[in-house]
Parts: sequence; C-alpha cells; structure tokens
Amino acid sequence: MSGSWPQSSPGVGVVGAGQWGRNLVRVFHGLGALRAVCSRDAAHLERAREACPGVFLCANMDDLLARPDVRAVAVATPSETHYALARQALLAGKHALVEKPLTLREEDARELVALARERGLTLMVGHLLHYHPAFERLKALCAAGELGRIDYIYSHRLNLGRIRREENILWSFAPHDISMILALAGAMPQSLLATGGSWLQSAIADVTVTQMDFASGLKGHIFVSWLHPYKEQRLVVVGQGGMAVFDDGQPWEDKLLLYPHEIRWDSGAPVPVKAEAVRVDVAPGEPLLRECEHFLECVATGARPRTDGKEGLRVLTVLGACQRSLNAAGVREAIGEAR
Repeated sequence: MSGSWPQSSPGVGVVGAGQWGRNLVRVFHGLGALRAVCSRDAAHLERAREACPGVFLCANMDDLLARPDVRAVAVATPSETHYALARQALLAGKHALVEKPLTLREEDARELVALARERGLTLMVGHLLHYHPAFERLKALCAAGELGRIDYIYSHRLNLGRIRREENILWSFAPHDISMILALAGAMPQSLLATGGSWLQSAIADVTVTQMDFASGLKGHIFVSWLHPYKEQRLVVVGQGGMAVFDDGQPWEDKLLLYPHEIRWDSGAPVPVKAEAVRVDVAPGEPLLRECEHFLECVATGARPRTDGKEGLRVLTVLGACQRSLNAAGVREAIGEAR
C-alpha cells in the first residue's frame, strides 16, 4: 500500500486527539487526507494546530460533521463513547473508522453494522495488527497449509504500562489478540472461560487468562496483563506441520519465525525432532499507515474493509463472553457465531 488521499478530495476528520488519536492525526495528515480534528482538550487541539497548520479544529463534533470536506470520521475516544460518536457520524452520512473495541455492548454494535449497511457507508474497526506485514504473512502461510492443521494458538500481551481506570485489561489489551486468533481459526469458538485478578482497583481486572475451544479441536489461549515486569507481544501458532512465532518486540527481521520441528514416533512413543528457526522475509511497513490507507481505499471504492463492523461484532461477542466468565469466577461460557 502506498500513495496519498488527493487534497482536492473530501477527507477525514479525527475525533479525539489524545494518546492514540494523535497518531491518527499524524498519519492522516501525512497522507494528505486530514481535514479536521475534534477534541474537548484544548492542549490536544493546540498540539494538532502546531503539527497540522491549516487543519480545521473544533471542540464540538457537530461542527466537524457539518463540514462538506469531511467525508469520513476516525473515532479515537474512550471506549464508552464509541457507540454514540460512531452512530452520530453514520447518521450524518460519514464513513467511520472506530478504534477497538467497536462498542461495549453487542446490541449497539449490531445497530451500527445495520446502520452502515442501510446507508451504504464504510464501517471499519481499528484492529491494528491485521495490517501488520508480519501478521499478514503469517495468516497467508496458515491459509496455504504451510503449518499443516492448526492445533493450538496462544497470545501474550504483557507490560508494566498505562493502567486504565475506565476499562479492565481484558477490554484494553485483548481485542487485538482475539481478532488475530479468530482470523487464523476462521471460526468462532464454541466455548471459553476467563479468569483474572484485580489488585490495583476494585472490580477492574489487572490480569486475565482466557481459554477458547473451537469445533475443529483447535484451542486458543490469551494472557494479558499491565502488571508485568517486561513488555511482551507474542503470538505462537502450533500446527502439525510446523510452528510459527510472531513477536512484535523483536527487530524487524526476527518478527516472524518458522520452527520446522517434527514429532516422530519411536516404538509407540512421540519423540520431538527440533530444527533451527527460519526467518520469514517480511517487507517493513507501519501497521497504522497501512490501516489508514486501507480505510481510505474502502471509502473511495466501496470495498469491504478487512476489519469491518461484522468482524468487530465477532470480537465483541467473544469479549462479552469473556467478561461474563470473568464475572462468574471462571465459569465456562458457550458461544457461537455473532447473532
């Protein structure tokens, strides 16, 4: 993906210019697509003014939506505001890119999906790692059968990082991992269970572990924590024909490794035969830039986004089941396709 959104064409308005919104402002501005920034924080608007001279700034979303040169809106505000702001944008006839999670309730997500469909608008969710070149390559390798039948996938997203007060670690970290596992599995889990612990703030989990079971026999495992001594962002795929590791904390040349290990049988006993890791050649690329380019392309052509509203709803269905299991101290939840 490369290129830019023509300055003569309608562009994008970013709602929310804080910790993540500032990155959307930077990328859309670099693509020549940024037309407006909306934030209630005066300091965020001043930063946008300095970085993007000439871009319209406002504190009220109505002012942004009223501009004819804003054809699409990117929402990067706290999760609890996503539904209302995305709905407001769609009702105003604007395409919408919404940061994860799409909403906090399944019924709200279903409404947004239906609204976008009825009005012929693009609704896309910011599941960023779908646009990471290493994950794109991993997904292609799995689809081509390079690892054989996939038996087990686990993901670790750990850090001693920003601790939120408005959402727990599950909703803050796990959407990316759920989204990747669902994409590799090509299906929804039949059931799952989630456990965790709250130490810093009552009823806000700091650590969660989720186990997912799929009809195919595949099992998934997600471990997320913001109380961890070091940063780790690792996805491991175990197949009958080999294993793969996507480790975003490694230098680019080591972000995706294949392990052609084998299990051989000797006198009825399984014997592991280890092999050296093989680097997978992956062309460098900034995931957020690729995500924003994909959004602009879908707005321009009407193509279905890779992480569209339906994909966001599937992730939300799993998140909701995880939260119910967590609330019930690890009781297994039966789930199926997003209803």
